[in-house]
Amino acid sequence: MNWIAIGHIDDIPLRGARCVRVPEGKIAVFRTAENEVFAIEDQCPHKGGPLSQGIVHGKAVTCPLHNWVISLENGQALGADEGAVRTIPVRNDDGLLSISLEPAMMAAE
Repeated sequence: MNWIAIGHIDDIPLRGARCVRVPEGKIAVFRTAENEVFAIEDQCPHKGGPLSQGIVHGKAVTCPLHNWVISLENGQALGADEGAVRTIPVRNDDGLLSISLEPAMMAAE
């Protein structure tokens, strides 16, 4: 995989997110309360809401527009909602975060 450095874990608040702009759009990088880091596309599958502005709880984020809950692990909408966002591989090397934008890894599961 081709890894691209995007910053340090301390740049993202606990239960928060930061955005990274890539040619394909925006990637939201989330940090959970347990210091786990996930990266998904920053667009809710429902109406395109900015997931990076949502509330992080456990390993999920709630979209700020219509309260859809999206799994940070696999990008799937949870509960009765249907849809998914692309997940992006993220690596944490002693706090230095990198993402991989390999085309095969960008597909929604």
